Amino acid sequence: MQTIVLIHGLWLNPLSWEGWKERFEAKGHRVLAPAWPGLDKPIDELRRDTSGYDHLGLTEIVDHYDRLIRDLDQPPIIMGHSFGGLIVQLLLDRGLGAAGVAVDPAPIKGVLGLPYSQLKVASVALKNPANRHRAQMLTPKQFHYGFTNTLSEQESNKVYERYAVPGPGRVLFQAGLANFNPHAPSKVNTRNNNRAPLLLLAGGKDHTVPASTVRATKKLYRHSTAVTELKEYPERSHYTVGQEGWEDVADNALAWAIAQTSTA
Repeated sequence: MQTIVLIHGLWLNPLSWEGWKERFEAKGHRVLAPAWPGLDKPIDELRRDTSGYDHLGLTEIVDHYDRLIRDLDQPPIIMGHSFGGLIVQLLLDRGLGAAGVAVDPAPIKGVLGLPYSQLKVASVALKNPANRHRAQMLTPKQFHYGFTNTLSEQESNKVYERYAVPGPGRVLFQAGLANFNPHAPSKVNTRNNNRAPLLLLAGGKDHTVPASTVRATKKLYRHSTAVTELKEYPERSHYTVGQEGWEDVADNALAWAIAQTSTA
């Protein structure tokens, strides 16, 4: 039995992992899907009052998961989606985890030349400096473009109502301006040879983190001897954790991680 920690991304709540959590638990694994600090509340409450996490930053989120993981009785497999995928890489760099899977991961410091679609999604927060200190909610239309562009509008609205919450703008500013900040909280030591194995997953129809961005992330790790692999799914969007066919993605991610931990 493995312990698996699932880390959600920006604009989503932990319930977005419900399919993966149930599937992994059915295989006999212990699965934890804790919320970001301040987001451990019912979705209606999070939408109504963001004061508990308006100022939340990347370092605070990573520290939150750091403490949780260090309290476990064994190094877990860590899987994260979107900003959760960036957090996975930061945690592995700290020496945590037995293996990591980053699904459509937000870019670490050093990734350059972000595509138009990615900038379009991020501009929801970045267009106004004041958003650095408050949470922003995507509209159903923005969510459809950024997450569920392979679904119909009606299907997308169902996903939106179940999972979408306002996201703290500060983390977007920290990631978006990372290459201008020598001490950016999204900085990973990509030459770290001692971290756990890492699998990067990319979606060919992802507007929020296009496959080209994930390939650029993979390239940054080229000088490390630690295992770093990339798998692309040409037909998958940013909502790959719930898009039709997610079961195969989840099973492949878990099989890869277990194989890595068994040979460690």
